[in-house]
Amino acid sequence: MQNNTFSTLFVGQNLIKLSEVDSTNNFLKELVSKSEPLPEGTVIMADNQYAGRGQQQNIWHTEPGKNLTFSVYLKPSFLNIPQQFLLNMAISIAVNEALTNLLGAGVSIKWPNDIYYKDLKLGGILIENMIAGNRFKSGIIGIGLNVNQQHFEPHLSGKATSVYQILHKDVSLKMLLTDICSHIESNYLKLKAADYLYLRNAYHNRLYRFDEQHKYRHNGEVFFASIQGVRDTGMLVLLEGETEKEYNFKEIEFLN
Repeated sequence: MQNNTFSTLFVGQNLIKLSEVDSTNNFLKELVSKSEPLPEGTVIMADNQYAGRGQQQNIWHTEPGKNLTFSVYLKPSFLNIPQQFLLNMAISIAVNEALTNLLGAGVSIKWPNDIYYKDLKLGGILIENMIAGNRFKSGIIGIGLNVNQQHFEPHLSGKATSVYQILHKDVSLKMLLTDICSHIESNYLKLKAADYLYLRNAYHNRLYRFDEQHKYRHNGEVFFASIQGVRDTGMLVLLEGETEKEYNFKEIEFLN
């Protein structure tokens, strides 16, 4: 269905709402695989996503009708493969900006794909890139945010939070979606214009634990280090003592 309430050029102009789906990313991938071309900026939104996925096949649990679970279709064919994490940066900045508008200070981006409020997880991002040869063909961006959920399962106590738990009131899912889509489009256009310096700086300024001493674990070894940045390839740069080291996804564990 078309949605004319979006003040964007293309992100969210083609909005498809579903009552229930296994995963909005899976649904969008199926749409892309069909012969008809899909407009860039298409958004798939679901009231209930019963098999949502996080990074490395983690399951994303969400209470039906209370949260934002949606996917966005983009075609970043202008990016080179080694720059792929710049797309993650642009999307993470966008989600952070929209939530900061709503919640004020305290929202950060936890590398590689989580959105945090202080030390609690507020949401996550899963980007699945389709590559043809040595170029991007398309990117499917899945976003899950805890919005109006009041309670979490016991094992998530002290680990997750929601907009409701922070503000103590419900917020409009539609208005939040509209704002996020507006910020996604703005940052995506910066990416398209090759404004990489802006994106890198904005990302690092919002990065959880940036330039702070904290405990980490790698291969069973616990050590203190500070995050110095993230490469365009997605590698996390940690400074341990006088030595900088780079880590890939799932190679490093954040400790409290």
